[in-house]
Amino acid sequence: MPDWLKVLQLCSQRMREEVLTLQGSKEARVGFGRGAGGDIVKKIDLAAENALIETLEAHNVSCTLISEETGMKEIGSRPSSWYVTTDPLDGTTNALRGLPFIAVSLAGSKQPYLRDVEVALVSDLLHDVIYTAKKNGKAFRNGEEIQPSQTSSLEEAVIGVDFNTFKKRELVPKLIRVLEKTRHLRHFGANALELCYVADGTTDAFIDLRGKLRVTDIAAAYLILREAGGTMVTPEGSELNVSLDASQRVSFVAAANSAIYRKIRRLLVLPSTA
Repeated sequence: MPDWLKVLQLCSQRMREEVLTLQGSKEARVGFGRGAGGDIVKKIDLAAENALIETLEAHNVSCTLISEETGMKEIGSRPSSWYVTTDPLDGTTNALRGLPFIAVSLAGSKQPYLRDVEVALVSDLLHDVIYTAKKNGKAFRNGEEIQPSQTSSLEEAVIGVDFNTFKKRELVPKLIRVLEKTRHLRHFGANALELCYVADGTTDAFIDLRGKLRVTDIAAAYLILREAGGTMVTPEGSELNVSLDASQRVSFVAAANSAIYRKIRRLLVLPSTA
């Protein structure tokens, strides 16, 4: 079997080159219809994905690619032997506007389920930072082992919340008690990278209750956060046991430690707790 982490690192390097060539340009905004994930595919998204496919093919590996843009694509002679799940460009809107928070997300697994992800890479494309993890092998930031924070106070914590939805009147009541307790709220616009910030202690939690985020966005960061020692579960507290499919949507609570997770969970207003 190939050294898949090494292969993913080579893929991310090529993808970074293509994205940075187009970032912030008018050309990057050209649309090519809706992708497998349901969003309009921009030229900058396709450039990243094409760089990924070309690199995989150049290294003669076999896999099934599960991508936010093209859906599923078989590569090599034994495509069912390995799965590569990707958001080729996490933070497309940021990239189009020139906002400095964008990433590549790559996850590898023998089976197309989130719980089976074995290797993961999230590359911060503008700050020369790469997060990696192997199952049962800890998590790393530029080769240095990372751990989440031990912050347990909501008043002191920095918590990310994704409000990117037109249904804010439905979303805010579920979160209102968390919002009232938390002073430091953030959302940067690239969810894979925001989860890695929880993994390395930069932030303390990240919440997404929209049911809108694709599993392709978080497949790599899920493993990185868990291997670092953090928690990432459904809003109700169950395992995120979902298939790796470009159309699969998820909601979750990600937390640096069990203490702050429990506080967030008690404050969420969900059907079972309303």
